[in-house]
Amino acid sequence: MMDVYFDNAATTRVYEPAAELVTSLMLNEFGNPSSLHDKGVEAERYVRGARETFASLLKVKENELIFTSGATESNNMAIFGAARARRRYGRHIITTAIEHASVYNPMKELERQGYELTVLPVGSSGLVDPEAVRSAVRPDTILVSVMGVNNEIGTIEPIADIVKAVKETNPETLIHVDAVQTFGKVRFYPSRLGIDMMSVSGHKFHGPKGTGLLWVRGGVRIEPLIYGGGQQKGMRSGTDNVPGWAGMAKAAQLEFENFDDKVAELYDLREYFIDQVLQIKGTAVNGGLRPGSFTVQEDPLACAAPHIVSVSFDDVRAEVLLHAMAEKGVSISAGSACSSNHPDISRTLKAIGVPKEHLDSTVRFSFSFDSDREQVDYCINALKEVLPVLRRYVPGGRKKRR
Repeated sequence: MMDVYFDNAATTRVYEPAAELVTSLMLNEFGNPSSLHDKGVEAERYVRGARETFASLLKVKENELIFTSGATESNNMAIFGAARARRRYGRHIITTAIEHASVYNPMKELERQGYELTVLPVGSSGLVDPEAVRSAVRPDTILVSVMGVNNEIGTIEPIADIVKAVKETNPETLIHVDAVQTFGKVRFYPSRLGIDMMSVSGHKFHGPKGTGLLWVRGGVRIEPLIYGGGQQKGMRSGTDNVPGWAGMAKAAQLEFENFDDKVAELYDLREYFIDQVLQIKGTAVNGGLRPGSFTVQEDPLACAAPHIVSVSFDDVRAEVLLHAMAEKGVSISAGSACSSNHPDISRTLKAIGVPKEHLDSTVRFSFSFDSDREQVDYCINALKEVLPVLRRYVPGGRKKRR
């Protein structure tokens, strides 16, 4: 039996050189970067090196980067930090119906605290309409948060057009992008796009869990969430996670080696998978079908990231299919792993108008640069074996009537 891991949007296997670096730093260069002795100075060198790496990859300034424990902290810092810093300028905030819970829930919490929240709808492919964003922006709008790539259906949002719409309407409105599924899979330079804040998570691109960063454009002021010893210029107090952040930077370096070639190959693999899965009776692919960019194109389906495919299957519950595929050695998911323990139906699937009968019958396949056609073929064959068996029963366990 082959071991096929197609849940890379949930987390990834750490690159071996990154894992080796993490281990070495924990055992050898274990000093506190705030200490003045040699081990502290050496530890600080690794933190500085990680900062240099991300500044180079993102084409930003080193002092604009704040290292965090992951995307949830980064998103919370951006949203609460910006809202609190700018509350005297207004209390109107905007997000979309398909955001990750670490953006959507902080926005809802701000609404509970008295801010006015506008949640924008999306089209059937998951695209946010930049003109809808333009219409929603007001003189008292202080923050807009839109993800770069949707974590469930892989849609690439038209960030450049959204930025243009926002800044032309209210230049003072801050724009935050959750780039968790974007970084390492799509070319993305936040400063050049004109956004103000961007969140990244290390374990999505083969770095260690518990690592992330928030980029904040120079001159943009946000309030910190964590107070203490004043590390990272007071923006994120707490002892620096030297092994984690250095390992994350090492993973980022490896992810971007021969990047364009690897992305092209991953798009080919994605297209091959879609062609094969659509040959199975009773399947439908959700979201964008073909490669896209950060601008709106005439083809509404030309908006897909290279690594995520959402598929709905007739007459089978997603949870049952996941277990059946796991028995075949194939790891997939029913949606965002961050919410997998909750029975709620996906907001994203509802927002794009997935038919009611498919809301509990949708599975996410997510690839990495290590995925290949042999794995896809094995996965497709496993689906062909288990689906006829599972489809003898309708969702809920009752035997299907003939």
